[in-house]
Amino acid sequence: MSVTVLLDLMGGVALLLWGLHMVHSGLVRAFGAQLRRFLRVALANRAKAFLAGVGVTALLQSSTATALMVSSFSAEGMLGLVSALAVMLGANVGTTLVVQALSLDVSAAAPILLVLGVWAFKSAGRTLTRDLGRVLIGLGLMLLALHILVESLAPAENAPLAREILAAATSDPVLCVVIGALLSWGAHSSVAVVLLTMSLAYSHFISPAGALALIVGANLGSAINPVLEGASRDNPTSYRVPLGNLATRLAGCAAVIPFLGPVSAELARLEPNPLRMAADFHTAFNLAIAVAFIPALPLVARALERLLPERKAPPDPGNPVYLDPTVLETPALALASAAREAMRMGEMVETMLGQAMGALASHDRNLVSEISRRDDAVDRLHEAIKLYVVKVSRGSLDEREARRAMEIMAFVINMEHVGDIIDKNLMELAAKKIKHGLRFSEQGSEELHAMHRRVLDDMRLAFGTFLSRDAAAARQLLDGKTRFREAEIAASESHLARLREGRPESIETSALHIDILRDLKRIHSHICAVAYPVLEAKGELLPSRLRAAAPARPDPVSRPR
Repeated sequence: MSVTVLLDLMGGVALLLWGLHMVHSGLVRAFGAQLRRFLRVALANRAKAFLAGVGVTALLQSSTATALMVSSFSAEGMLGLVSALAVMLGANVGTTLVVQALSLDVSAAAPILLVLGVWAFKSAGRTLTRDLGRVLIGLGLMLLALHILVESLAPAENAPLAREILAAATSDPVLCVVIGALLSWGAHSSVAVVLLTMSLAYSHFISPAGALALIVGANLGSAINPVLEGASRDNPTSYRVPLGNLATRLAGCAAVIPFLGPVSAELARLEPNPLRMAADFHTAFNLAIAVAFIPALPLVARALERLLPERKAPPDPGNPVYLDPTVLETPALALASAAREAMRMGEMVETMLGQAMGALASHDRNLVSEISRRDDAVDRLHEAIKLYVVKVSRGSLDEREARRAMEIMAFVINMEHVGDIIDKNLMELAAKKIKHGLRFSEQGSEELHAMHRRVLDDMRLAFGTFLSRDAAAARQLLDGKTRFREAEIAASESHLARLREGRPESIETSALHIDILRDLKRIHSHICAVAYPVLEAKGELLPSRLRAAAPARPDPVSRPR
């Protein structure tokens, strides 16, 4: 086989893969959402599920894409396992339809498809017409690629060395199956490998038995990708559909491999054209697997459920623990439950705040993500507590109970704001610091840690104030607000002094440093706000912090003469 022929062969395979990609991407863009909805609702029984799999995969030209969609639906509980497995049996048949179409002599349609596709793609904006143009281009490229593969492969008698090498490689059916599986897995497409096999068989580079073995391997290899790509280690149920599909393929391969010789001889007698013979075997193989396994799918599903049981999800921290709906008619008990839940929410925010400085000081992206997930739980808990207190407030509350309800609402609102500042502001700064590989100066880092410790200490004091409703603790908390403001001013002045000295670390991290101080001050303000309802209830708050205005002097211009 000459270098030119080898390059033509490689180019034809690459063109075929690209054509498949364009067909798949165009159809996903045009009809992807509709196909997902169709798969969710049109699967009432195994027969409908099988036909749905045939139709969707015939459009997408990717059983892997169908497997990924179906696996996600099944893992999320939106689709029964039996129906999902039936869809995959249909998907395997659906991939054979394009092979059947391309096995016909329709290469003359390639230029027409390419011209129409380019015209539709170029003339339309981001519309359905543009996506369908992409599909037509892909189909044209596939036909052109198949034509290149058939024409570039010289007859076997003109390339005896290539014939001997390929004959040796394909003499063992098991080895052929392994080669076909590896090629299909690597190319992410059984269609491409089957079309390549058809071209090699047409040019008599491989025997009919070798061609059938490669096709069996291609079917097996295409079932491996969903297992590796579509399943999540955190969710064993996501492996059920891809493993079930792989198991049915393995069973089909094991059943047919011993009979590949007689089957190929009989097919060669019935269909002398190697292209048609390979395409017919590809379809018959998948149809036979479907017919054999559709009645047994409930048994397969039960075996997969025992092998891959559902993993119990850890309790969601965003779900309330103490909000007892049975005591809503007893305001005192209900408010006590809401206060306990509010304290639990506060402890979650305290954990976030404690982790925040670690995220800012280190380069741990996982810690940043963990804090963001914790804030989502805080948001859900805030919503649950707020709605619970609103339900309590609908009843008849005395003055003390009404005041306590407002204290709880104010507390959870402030804690939710603190969580948002940590997540949306401090963690954004941490991500920016990690991205640019920045480091604080030693003195700057000590100042930030000191300010952070002040905030944590006052947060614990705020929790005690909320629970005890002690006026002395509330006054101490507000005194701490004044001291914190003074410390923040001192830290800012110290940072500016380092900037004037020209310290490189301080210059690089100046914006981060100032923003962190600002956000810690905002957090501290929300924490100290816990003291106001307590002091207000004790009558220890002034109406305004503004100094009383001096009496207005008469305007000399308007003074009466």
